[in-house]
Amino acid sequence: MGVSKRFGSVVALEDVNLSIRKGEFFSLLGPSGCGKTTLLRLIGGFEIPSKGEVQIDGESVRNQSPKKRHTKMIFQHLALFPHMNVFENIAFGLKMQGSPKDRTDRKIKDVLALVRLTGFEERQIEQLSGGQKQRVAMARALVNEPSVLLLDEPLGALDLQLRLQMMEELRQLHKVLNSTFIYVTHDQGEAMNMSDRIAVMESGRLLQVGTPQEIYEAPNTRFVATFIGHSNLLQGRVASRDDGNTVTVDCGGVKIKSSAPDSIITGDQVTLSLRFEKITVNPAVGSDSQTGLSGVVTKRTYMGPTIRYETKLETGQTITADVANVEDRHIIAEGERVYLNWPEEGTVILKD
Repeated sequence: MGVSKRFGSVVALEDVNLSIRKGEFFSLLGPSGCGKTTLLRLIGGFEIPSKGEVQIDGESVRNQSPKKRHTKMIFQHLALFPHMNVFENIAFGLKMQGSPKDRTDRKIKDVLALVRLTGFEERQIEQLSGGQKQRVAMARALVNEPSVLLLDEPLGALDLQLRLQMMEELRQLHKVLNSTFIYVTHDQGEAMNMSDRIAVMESGRLLQVGTPQEIYEAPNTRFVATFIGHSNLLQGRVASRDDGNTVTVDCGGVKIKSSAPDSIITGDQVTLSLRFEKITVNPAVGSDSQTGLSGVVTKRTYMGPTIRYETKLETGQTITADVANVEDRHIIAEGERVYLNWPEEGTVILKD
């Protein structure tokens, strides 16, 4: 609550207020240096706030060491002991607690089954694949039954296919355990795929918290709109407002309708966000029957499942669209005239 963290003159976190629900998969998302790992380390007790406090289950843990907190962290580089086998790595924390051997053996058997590593007890760490090492690290953390599992970019070193596989395993593991996962990542795909809610961070500040759909469909700042997904950002002035919540924005001669909060009034300078995939691109065949904004395709990029078109409007602006690559769709050539359309709800007015 109201957490700030400074390292000398460097502000790592500035007045962060965040409530994470028990049992949810919550991601801290942002670029390198935004403060997400610092926040995770504050929750785990590896750093102390310069201001404010961290509470777990409603109680302040400011004076508790990491060992005293009901949290466990999986570090980015896993920090497995190379001189110990799988069983010894997982048992390390239990032995430090003085757990009896029969209890230790039983718990390790259960957690190995949970992460699908039964029979790997005697394997040395260097004999494991990248995915197996990830599961050992998870088992080592989970065997202590933490109420909060902290994950610091644990999939960052994996290749794409293995990362996708581990994302699914983490998601399924969370469903089975029903404990709280707090996940740090700079990868929007990971956050969108696994999270119940996401907190987007930049420069030590918390910009927006919401479900993946809320964050994607209704970004509240320019940074959120461009960091998650791809958006056209259009500057303009509110030309009029109807009796409801719809405004017409004049973007350099292009009139665009958008929903807007009551605080937006005629004459305001605003920024509109328009997702690439919200736009339809139609060739100007039989122009009398076409509607929308007219322009010429200046660049076409093949992207596999989509084709990206950059179109220069008659007013000079460039708008980018991602169109599904389907077999029966006309492939538009560079230099071809097109009409662009999108639904009114496809545009969002940003706060900054």
